[in-house]
Amino acid sequence: MSVETDWDVIVVGAGNAAMCAALSAAEQGVRVLVLEKASREDRGGNSTFTAGGFRFCHDGLEDLRSDILDDMTEGEYASIGNLPPLSQDQFTEILMRITEHQADEELGHILISRSRETMRWMRRHKIRFIPMFGRQSFKIEGKHHFYGGVNIEAVGGGWGLIDMLMQAADRLGITVLYETGLRDLIQDQKGRVTGVRAFGPDGYVDFTAKAVVLACGGFESNPEMRVRYLGQGWELCRVRGTQHNTGDGINAALRIGARPHGGWSSCHAVQWDISAPPYGDRVVLDNFQKHSYPIGIVVNLDGKRFIDEGADYRNHTYAKYGKEVMKQPQRTAIQIFDAKTHDMVRDEYRIREVTKASADTIEELAEKLDIDVEGLKHTVAAFNAACQPGEYNPSILDGVGTKGLEVPKSNWALPIDQGPFHGYVVTCGITFTFGGLKIDSDGRVLDLTERPIPGLYAAGELVGGIFYQNYPGGTGLLNGSVFGRLAGASAGQAAKG
Repeated sequence: MSVETDWDVIVVGAGNAAMCAALSAAEQGVRVLVLEKASREDRGGNSTFTAGGFRFCHDGLEDLRSDILDDMTEGEYASIGNLPPLSQDQFTEILMRITEHQADEELGHILISRSRETMRWMRRHKIRFIPMFGRQSFKIEGKHHFYGGVNIEAVGGGWGLIDMLMQAADRLGITVLYETGLRDLIQDQKGRVTGVRAFGPDGYVDFTAKAVVLACGGFESNPEMRVRYLGQGWELCRVRGTQHNTGDGINAALRIGARPHGGWSSCHAVQWDISAPPYGDRVVLDNFQKHSYPIGIVVNLDGKRFIDEGADYRNHTYAKYGKEVMKQPQRTAIQIFDAKTHDMVRDEYRIREVTKASADTIEELAEKLDIDVEGLKHTVAAFNAACQPGEYNPSILDGVGTKGLEVPKSNWALPIDQGPFHGYVVTCGITFTFGGLKIDSDGRVLDLTERPIPGLYAAGELVGGIFYQNYPGGTGLLNGSVFGRLAGASAGQAAKG
């Protein structure tokens, strides 16, 4: 099948950021081509593998009912006890604190200040949302109490999000070309980006355009780049999402003088079931994650704790704790729960593809999971003795912590003392990398002298400067939507001349 090669705007990638860029560009009245490296069946990049959760500013449940959750049923509404608001000041404080105050302040301001309107814009494109009842709330007296700032998800999770974005693209006449990956950017003699060289089913094809938006992800699926930038041993981690995010857009831009920016030695990495395959499974999706660790303890194969499981809400710690697992013997850790909290674990602990054991005693559990028996016995005994009294409440930072331990547990510290005991074996699963390209407030890619490269824009995970060391849950999809919309609008306006 012959495909036209001359377009107004080319978007590289077909995940959330890319499709938001394509929609926004098409709204400017220009012709848009999306190039997707994956097949139609495997489309969507990392977005497909997410739970579809968004962190954004709002004034609480009543505010959300007016537009974002406008098709929520009365029964769903009545089941909610508390869904806290998130102000711009709160969001900013969280982002800066979690990134150790390294986040680019200008980009952070754009992300946060435009978050609410971007969600409205997505809703106008018929993207549907619902509260995250299953993963971001605890039931108290029969009502859902939400916590942690990321409480809204796309209907159908990441898979549903991509499907709805693709339907919106169809309505706007956007063309998507599958199995066609970026190899190089094309420039004219003055340095303007005038198109891309791609490789597809029939070989190399040169596509021309008046503007190009790069939105094809980071380099987490490239083992060589992981070792080069993240460090020794990172070739051995599992990849949570797509195998296609191999740094193509970043490398193509760097080859023409784009400026690197952001946390190149850090990434989003979580505790991931040790039985998971090397790359994301499109059936299991993100259910290999194990994120109920705040209500249990986490030990290594020596039986020693090495993280503060209750340092903060899960949404504020999970993306950095995968890196801590990488440092442990055999890149392995075990999450342990007793009978008091095991019924509260998230649904992902109940899938068939799970690596676990249960036992009536801690010693027996250690033997079943190849944990050092004496090490685990000592750890659990010391932990139990250090637990302080207080009113346990997993939906807030309850301050129920430990005293006197080298590695404390700051919240939700209940003794591990009621059998049966349950252990889940995890390793490190990388989600995306934080290093990427530098952009300005119009989404234009900057060169090494901080000047815009004419005709080149970027959005999503290949943009650097927003996340360093850690990441607030639900900000990745929002980041893709806000900056995808921004870059697409700028590219579309530039294409109109």
